[in-house]
Amino acid sequence: MAGIKSLAKETAIYGLSSIVGRFLNWLLVPLYVYEFSDPAEYGIVSYLYSITAVVLVILNYGMETGFFRYANKQPDYKGVYTTSLISVGFTSLLFMALLTLFIGPASEAVLLPSHQLYVWLMGITVAIDAFTNIPFAYLRFRKKAFRFAGVKLANVGINIGLNLLFLVACPWLESHAPATVDWFYTPLGGKAFGIGWIFVANIISTLCVLLLLMPQILECRWRFDAALLRRMLRYSWPLLILGVAGILSQNMGQIMIPYLFPGQRAAADAMVGIYGANIKIAIVMVMFTQAFRYAYEPFIFAQAKGDGDDKKQAYGDAMKFFVVFGLLIFLAVMFYLPVLKHFVSKNYWPGLDVVPVMMIADLCFGVFFNLSLWYKLTDRTQWGMYFSLFCFALMFGLTVWLVPAIGIPRGYMGSAYAALISYFTVMVLSYFIGRHYYPIDYPMKRLAAYTLLAGALWAVGSLAFSFPGSDWLRYSTRTLLLLVYLAIVCLNENVPLVSSRLRRLKR
Repeated sequence: MAGIKSLAKETAIYGLSSIVGRFLNWLLVPLYVYEFSDPAEYGIVSYLYSITAVVLVILNYGMETGFFRYANKQPDYKGVYTTSLISVGFTSLLFMALLTLFIGPASEAVLLPSHQLYVWLMGITVAIDAFTNIPFAYLRFRKKAFRFAGVKLANVGINIGLNLLFLVACPWLESHAPATVDWFYTPLGGKAFGIGWIFVANIISTLCVLLLLMPQILECRWRFDAALLRRMLRYSWPLLILGVAGILSQNMGQIMIPYLFPGQRAAADAMVGIYGANIKIAIVMVMFTQAFRYAYEPFIFAQAKGDGDDKKQAYGDAMKFFVVFGLLIFLAVMFYLPVLKHFVSKNYWPGLDVVPVMMIADLCFGVFFNLSLWYKLTDRTQWGMYFSLFCFALMFGLTVWLVPAIGIPRGYMGSAYAALISYFTVMVLSYFIGRHYYPIDYPMKRLAAYTLLAGALWAVGSLAFSFPGSDWLRYSTRTLLLLVYLAIVCLNENVPLVSSRLRRLKR
């Protein structure tokens, strides 16, 4: 139980930085969609972000998890850290050099031949991000959660400030006091540079993060162990395949839609823009999964050092903790979606149907990540590769089939359904295969009961909104349903103070 309390505490700290940071970045979405009211223009941003997410995983090639594995196995964890830094630093520099030399072919490959500067800016940004992921992993390993959260939030704050400067303040200053901004704003095209300023803000904020992490980068005497690196790469290369297939699956819709409608690029970009903007509403589930992941990977490897069945009990409790809060997040977002939808302009509202589908899909993916501990702890990381490749192949096939079948303008729904089916399938497969190699007694009956409860409350809440009456009454009903979910969970889990008071109230 002490391990679970530690996991919950660190998840809360990482979650604060992740949720607050993602929420603040989320607030940029209204700025983008109202500033760039044409969904096709925002679609380019969403499309390029999806591609760079894939590149980031490639440039990390599983070294983050490999670092945790070997830092916990080796007495010289600093040697593991600096070996990882040197390896990822070298490959990131190589990537930046090759991208600069071959920017033309690279831009054509991603269907953006007329936007080479955008591609170059995001490429350099993602290479720096790949390098800084290792110092961030080191902070997690050392349990420096507050330092981790501080740098992450600083990155978000700088990025938001620069976006507001370039997209809001500079156009106003250019009209009223041009001398204050002409020295840097006009050379890139001023307001006409449009979405390009988003990428400029990204690269500057990423460079600031690199500077903030310099104490962690320079605090150890740099040592490179080639033999250790070979062992780490043998452990991590299946995770690279896993990661690439996984991130391609997560961004399948935004990446594939332009390729599926080659003769209708404007319509395809509009679909990508609508899809990308609306899944930002569902991103709360991704925030929670990411926050949990930051704390969970160090937790499972630390627990693995212990003896007995207590560690397996801790893994089962962690799964229950994840599902309970994941369902709570789903209900909260769905109950207040009529309010949350105003974060995007009306031009993007036709895509709101993707929100519940993607939230359930992301919850399934989060459970799949929790289940992944069995192949990480038994050094069978090739199973992660198999699952990810299967998920990718299934999602690719479903996307190629469903998106054109649904067609313009709602083809993005095919991407959402493909994600849900694929994540659910690999979640079930991982559970049953994991029982053979590393059996864990997950509280399946209780998890199923909570899932059915959340589904029933969602159905009742949807019916409540269809009846005539004031919005105040509808939202009050949904809030009451949310409290019912929390009360039932607290009673079943014997949450201190809350459960005792609820039992007294019941009597």
